[in-house]
Amino acid sequence: MWKIIRVIVSVFVAFETLVTGIFGGVSFRQIDMPEIPEGEYGQFVDPFIGTGGTPWTCAMLSPAATVPFGSVRLGPDTCFVGGGYLIKMNTSGYYYEQGHIKGFSHSRLSGTGAEDYSHFRVTPVSGSNEPAVMTYSHSKETASPGYYAVYLPSVGCLAELTADVHTGVHRYTFNGSGDSRLYIDASSAAANKTSKEPKVEYNEETGVISGSCIIDGQFSGRFDGLPAYFAAVTDKPAVSYEIDEKGIDLNFGCLDGESVELKLGISYVSKENALLNLKEETDGLDFDKVRENAAKAWEERLSVIKINADDEIKTIFYTALYHSMTMPSDFTDVNGEYLGFDKQAGVAEGYTYRTDMSLWDTCRTTHPLYTLIAQDIQTDCLNSLVQMAESGVGVIPRWPMGAGYTSSMQGDPANIVITESYLKGITDFDVEKAYEYMKNSSDNAVNKDGRNYVELYNEYGYIPQDIAPGDESVSRTLEYAWEDAAIADLAAALGKTEDAQKYAAKSMYYKNVFNPETKYFQARNADGSFVWNFSPYITTFYDAVMIKKFADCYCEGSARQWRWSAIHDIDGMIELFGSDEYFVSELDKFMKDASLSRAAVDPGSGYWVGNQHDIHTPYLFSNAGRSDLTQKWVRWTLKNRFSTDINGLDGNDDGGTLSSWYVFSALGFYPLAGTDKYWIGSPNIDSAQVTLSNGSTLKITANNQSDKNIYVDSVTLNGEKLEGCYVTHAQLMGGGELVFNMTDKAN
Repeated sequence: MWKIIRVIVSVFVAFETLVTGIFGGVSFRQIDMPEIPEGEYGQFVDPFIGTGGTPWTCAMLSPAATVPFGSVRLGPDTCFVGGGYLIKMNTSGYYYEQGHIKGFSHSRLSGTGAEDYSHFRVTPVSGSNEPAVMTYSHSKETASPGYYAVYLPSVGCLAELTADVHTGVHRYTFNGSGDSRLYIDASSAAANKTSKEPKVEYNEETGVISGSCIIDGQFSGRFDGLPAYFAAVTDKPAVSYEIDEKGIDLNFGCLDGESVELKLGISYVSKENALLNLKEETDGLDFDKVRENAAKAWEERLSVIKINADDEIKTIFYTALYHSMTMPSDFTDVNGEYLGFDKQAGVAEGYTYRTDMSLWDTCRTTHPLYTLIAQDIQTDCLNSLVQMAESGVGVIPRWPMGAGYTSSMQGDPANIVITESYLKGITDFDVEKAYEYMKNSSDNAVNKDGRNYVELYNEYGYIPQDIAPGDESVSRTLEYAWEDAAIADLAAALGKTEDAQKYAAKSMYYKNVFNPETKYFQARNADGSFVWNFSPYITTFYDAVMIKKFADCYCEGSARQWRWSAIHDIDGMIELFGSDEYFVSELDKFMKDASLSRAAVDPGSGYWVGNQHDIHTPYLFSNAGRSDLTQKWVRWTLKNRFSTDINGLDGNDDGGTLSSWYVFSALGFYPLAGTDKYWIGSPNIDSAQVTLSNGSTLKITANNQSDKNIYVDSVTLNGEKLEGCYVTHAQLMGGGELVFNMTDKAN
């Protein structure tokens, strides 16, 4: 379907470009695209991977210019001909198949299903025309870490973008005899929405443009909006300006062949902080220097893992590593202030306050990656989550965006992140306070931001379908059990024996929704009976349009995709199937039923790595004594579900979740989320050198690995053979050499 969309859009773009050239009354010279300096690792990053594909299963990524874990993600906002919004194409604001650009806004969520931010959009304008959507061609578009550029033929303008943490830097080179103008829209927002209360001011004495709005997006609208502020300066004075109800139109006169640079700093605290951010980060620096600094920041982060592999794998790997470091966002101004969940300015002392955490997804892969190579970011996140609960409503958020609870998804995924971090030795946060918040959410009906139906879960040992119809009763029960296991493990680590026993018992509630007759987790009524309308092959996506509801007790998937979800008690889950052999045979059928193509229009009810709750399933074979099948299916997924194409991921990346899956699996091990363990897999790289967060170096060697030699004959760490299917975090953090001896024969 996405290929058909591409053809249709291409025809529209070609037609409008032709009309513009014939009837527009303005002619522009063509311009050569700038050369991109190739960093040692950044050269293998392709920001266009995952920016297109089937709308509802695409990765939702953007080529926006940003720095690692920054606040600004400055990039193009695309649309169809005329600016129409037909269907949710890409929630990051950029969809590769769309042939028009509305302008360039200053942030967006990365890889998620929510449309938000896209504020303070800048649109170049030529002559006396009104700001309008602009045609563009991918042949005149380029991007690299920290940089984006596109030529806009309908305006005769080369737009270039780069960024620092809180500052977007623009350079517009105009080619034409008309006036060269920039319009800053303080009312811009994602999709076809607008931000509330746009305000703009211009200080003629200082040349500083400032403004504000209240972002009212898909997530921010759930907590009454997010106030945002900007301050901007240009390297050329405007010869005139005009302020309207939405923004400001800056006229620089005829800049034929010349460029104008715009620096725009943002803050969520005040206009004064926005200007402070702007000055602190970019004062005295031109566009090229800011771009150079951004590229260096990316090289520093990307170089923590140095791999030897062919160029295609390097491109997929380093692009994945890049996407894993786009969020969480830095929400702390240069003076240490941030906007808290109480809508008051707080001060982060000893850490950087961060937000935009897709925790239901990232708890599984992305945060475990930070514990290995970016503990500074993980520690920031832990401190921020505790602070959010403290300044919010006493609940650790499951999907914090900006300065509020979005209540997106279900359960307490932060429990997994907190416990896993502590078990891995990351303790520089208030773990006792975090622990109390975790317990409170499990034991009490706190509010809408806590666990839904927790009182039913605690009373029945599961969430009855007839009392909570159509609201993901099975998925919630499975998730709550996993998160109670995390409480139990943290309690044990803190020496709270009685609590550990209590929550360990609650973690077994997942068994209460397992039907021994069907061998599936199924909806159950308050009287203990399982619901009659059960079909493991129907997904929630089909269910939404069906008269009969078969899958409304599951979240984003089918009974088959939730069948493997008790990863806190894998041995116990396998026992429910009756034997290792039956478990393996059913899991193998599930894997074989994966869709025939990556990012398919219909991913089906089988294995879908883009479905977070079954993202770990290839590794479960090892627990049933079939590590060879783990190796087979991990390598199959690496090869068939990731690519260098615009649809190069098998679903929403969700804050780097799928990307982190690739990084781990390519290296040969994968985190068992919520623990200090990693499954041993099958690396697809020849060797790697990983600089760990504690300064140690882990060298990975995969002897004889190839597309044929996908099986692990043996694996050693510092010369000692590893037995079983796990390696621990402490073992890896000790550094040394991890050696895989690969073969073409299943072992």
